[in-house]
Amino acid sequence: MMAVILLSFILLGGAFALLSYRQMISENRGTVERNVGFISEFTEEAISQGISVQNPAFQAYIVSIGRMTDTTVLITSTEGVIVTASDIELVGREVPGGTAEQVLENGSYSGLDTLGILSDRSYVFGATVNVPLGADAELPALLVFVGMSTGDQLNLWRPLLALFIFTTVIVILIAFIISSFMAIHQSRPLQEMVQATRKFAHGEFDVRVDNRGRRDEIGQLADSFNAMAEALDASETRRSEFVANISHELKTPMTTISGYADGILDGTIPPERQEEALRTISSETQRMSRLVRRMLDISRLQTTETVTAQKPFDITEVMARVLVSLESKITAKNLQVDAQFPEEPLMVWGEVDDITQVGYNILENAIKFAKEGGQLRIIISPGKGIKATVSVGDEGATIPEDELPMIFDRFHKTDHSRSVDRDGVGLGLYIVKTILDNHKENITVTSENGWTEFTFTLTKV
Repeated sequence: MMAVILLSFILLGGAFALLSYRQMISENRGTVERNVGFISEFTEEAISQGISVQNPAFQAYIVSIGRMTDTTVLITSTEGVIVTASDIELVGREVPGGTAEQVLENGSYSGLDTLGILSDRSYVFGATVNVPLGADAELPALLVFVGMSTGDQLNLWRPLLALFIFTTVIVILIAFIISSFMAIHQSRPLQEMVQATRKFAHGEFDVRVDNRGRRDEIGQLADSFNAMAEALDASETRRSEFVANISHELKTPMTTISGYADGILDGTIPPERQEEALRTISSETQRMSRLVRRMLDISRLQTTETVTAQKPFDITEVMARVLVSLESKITAKNLQVDAQFPEEPLMVWGEVDDITQVGYNILENAIKFAKEGGQLRIIISPGKGIKATVSVGDEGATIPEDELPMIFDRFHKTDHSRSVDRDGVGLGLYIVKTILDNHKENITVTSENGWTEFTFTLTKV
């Protein structure tokens, strides 16, 4: 910022100096040219009246003109010898012959010069003093030179330059103070974020950044950073829970299998109970197999954030097939099925196998937790916009309100003892959520007065 301000002042100062210098030269040139013309005419008139340029009165007049206009006035012969001057000490000296010849040839002269006799470079203008020879002829009798020192003009310009430099320094100092304060004010949250990220690298996810009530971009960045920290903290918590849950899910069947196997081998379990023990071992082995398959499904789904091989299919036909495949489980619990399907095919976009898995998991979950002889309802609706909806509801126990936000988490079960639902591993609804997220679709759940309902969306063709 200081570099930009300094460069701006340099450019502005350079432009100001150049323009003011040119304006000064233009004004001085005009003044000197007018003086040369006036003195030349006055001298011609004095000569025509028979007054000599060496007359004391004439010389006094030339001296007064030089003092009033702060210039040096020289009247020379055509050879360049000074005969009268505003500075009496210059009388008798000569100007360069080339300059006198230039005035005689061109009738005038202008330039920055010292004429060999002035103390410093001056704006010098020269002209001829003509005397009439006849009716239509004139002869240069004398030469007039008027010089204005550039040093005097520069002395007038230097205070302006000094004022400009002083102003520049003051402005830069003020800008430095303000920019330093602003930089510290803006960088403090950024420095805190840097320190927080270093703590994140060491696994400390409870660090937060104070945005100090700011509503600018830095404040928004701090809020976003804190939101990210919350997400990382929650993710770490879920990871820890996941490790604990998977350890528990694997430890329970392995302990059962090991216990029954050792019992058979060491004779603790009598022969008449060994068949029952083997059935238990087989059941627990199958449960471990289901857990491994679900974990593989999750790994496959998480490696793909979006589904690219989508194609149109009839969601009514898919849900009907899923319903038929679960007929035995429905019959076992004596559930009353209310299937509200549209009469015409409802074509939607998606990956058929994944959406079939979604329907199967939701329906199986509803059947599992429906009460004996309760109602199971499936509603497929084309909706009003571009989304079709599928709702699966069951009559059973109400899910506590504080459990609803976690219903789609890995290994989450409303039965925290994990002894009631031994067939499930708590991954079905997590898989459902993962598949629908990959399809950019939504799923919601409500549970009140003993009725629980899951609703998910699909994009219509």
